[in-house]
Amino acid sequence: MKVYIKNQQRLLKVNQQRITRLLRKALRLLGLHRAELSIFFVNDVRMRILNREYRGVDRTTDVLSFPQTSDFSIHDSRFTIHDFVLGDVVISLPRAKRQAMEYGTTLNEELKRLLIHGLLHLMGYDHERGRYAERKMQKKTNEILDRL
Repeated sequence: MKVYIKNQQRLLKVNQQRITRLLRKALRLLGLHRAELSIFFVNDVRMRILNREYRGVDRTTDVLSFPQTSDFSIHDSRFTIHDFVLGDVVISLPRAKRQAMEYGTTLNEELKRLLIHGLLHLMGYDHERGRYAERKMQKKTNEILDRL
């Protein structure tokens, strides 16, 4: 299991060891023992650029996910023998901090939620496909968060 983290903004520091431990545990819970992923922390300006470029939405957001493959399946034989790259998760730390304050939680708790949210997107979960998909993703998110 490999987790790469790059903090590309300067306002907030993150505990990369804590995030790596959290993601490794989440990957184990999801049965992704050979997975590899990258986490990027950015500022609001960079996140707005990425959101505009890749989603056509000209505003910042909290998390974006960029899956390596569009036909992900943990049961696919090509993913059982060798390490495989899930993809990249990008989080706006300033946005996460604002949301934590808004929700009355800590930045660490909000980061945990966003990391799991982004990870599930890499696995093919997509809350924007309708109510059923949204409920399914929320249920899986809660299940993982409860076990972390």
